[in-house]
Amino acid sequence: MPDIRHTPEATTCTRTLAPGESIDAHRHDEHQIIYAGSGVLAVTTDAGTWFAPGTRAIWVPAGCVHAHRAYGHLALHLLGLPPDTNPLGLGAPTVLAVGPLLRELILAFTRDPHDDTPERLRLRAVLLDQLRASPQEPVQLPAPTDPRLVAVCDLLHDNPADPRTLAALATTAGAGERTLSRLFRRELGMTFPQWRTQLRLYYALRMLADDVPVTSVARHCGWSSTSAFIDVFRRAFGYTPGTHNRRP
Repeated sequence: MPDIRHTPEATTCTRTLAPGESIDAHRHDEHQIIYAGSGVLAVTTDAGTWFAPGTRAIWVPAGCVHAHRAYGHLALHLLGLPPDTNPLGLGAPTVLAVGPLLRELILAFTRDPHDDTPERLRLRAVLLDQLRASPQEPVQLPAPTDPRLVAVCDLLHDNPADPRTLAALATTAGAGERTLSRLFRRELGMTFPQWRTQLRLYYALRMLADDVPVTSVARHCGWSSTSAFIDVFRRAFGYTPGTHNRRP
C-alpha cells in the first residue's frame, strides 16, 4: 500500500487548481471543510466520490484518507477545525448546502488565515452556527466492491449515456437482475436508477466546468432531452446548468 501523506493540521487557506489538477491522498488530524468558489471539486476516498459545485461544501472528518481533483479552474477554500469541533457530528465525508451567508463567511475566514483578532473569533463563531444549520445533500457516488457490481458500474463510467436496463447490464456481469438490484441497495445504499442519476450528474458537472454546451452535456450523459437534463440538474443543485459557470 502506498504511503499516505499525513498533515497533522488541516490548513486554513485558499489556493487554485488548474483543470485536471489533483491533490494526492492524504489525511489530517483535524476536520476540514472544502469549498469550491469556482469550478467543480471532487473528493475521493475508498468509499466513493463526493462532488460539489459552488453551492456546496464537502466536510471531511479528521483521519479520513482523501484526495482532491479539480474540474474547471478551481478556487479552493480550505478550512481546518480541531477534532473536538464538529458542529454536525459527522463521521464520514458529507456534502453540505452553502447559502449566500455561509459562502461569504467561508471566503472571509479563509482570506487571512493568520489573523487572530477578536473579530475573527466572532466570525468563526457565526460560521460554525451557519454550519450547524446547513442541510446535508446526497451528492455522492459510492464505490462498489462486489466484482459483479464493479463490472456494471465500470461500464457506466465508461459511457454514462449507456441506455441499457439493469437486466440487460446484468448479462455482462454474470449476475441476475435481482442479485444486482440487491447489491446496489446493500453496498451503495441506493437503487440502480438513483446511482445512475448520481453518476450522470457527476459527469455533467465535470463537462459543464469545461464549458461544454448544455445540449451536448445532456446528450453525452444520457438524458432523453435537454429539458429533462435541466429539470434533474435544477432539482439536484438549485440552479440551471446554463448558469453554472456564471455563478459568483
